[in-house]
Amino acid sequence: MEGIKHHFVEKAAPPASPYHHAVEAAGWLHVTGQLPTDPKDPKAPLPDDIQAQTKLVFENLQLILEHAGYTFDNVMFLRIYMTHFKRDFHAMNEIIIGHFKEEYLPGRTTFGVAELGRDALVEIDLVAYKKPVD
Repeated sequence: MEGIKHHFVEKAAPPASPYHHAVEAAGWLHVTGQLPTDPKDPKAPLPDDIQAQTKLVFENLQLILEHAGYTFDNVMFLRIYMTHFKRDFHAMNEIIIGHFKEEYLPGRTTFGVAELGRDALVEIDLVAYKKPVD
């Protein structure tokens, strides 16, 4: 499809299903939900705690953003899925806040869900934008 770029990022954790890490069009980058899979050892067991898992999710998100030429300053919106919302929300939030400048905090929605792939505690997808180069 003309004007649409699909990103597969060798350095990021491999997709668990047939999809690209991100799809880009007209300056918008839609990054597929990332699990806390270690990009250096994708078959390794997931960490037990929410902060370690959230750090791994953000490591993958950063690799994808960088590959596509974006940064966390370009992130417009996050969708966060958590299996233990009440228990883990504040600890997860501490990690997320550390990735954004106060003036660039994205919009977001956080969902409590019954289950995630690989029995993860958290999964995050995002939308980023930067003005296209003419």
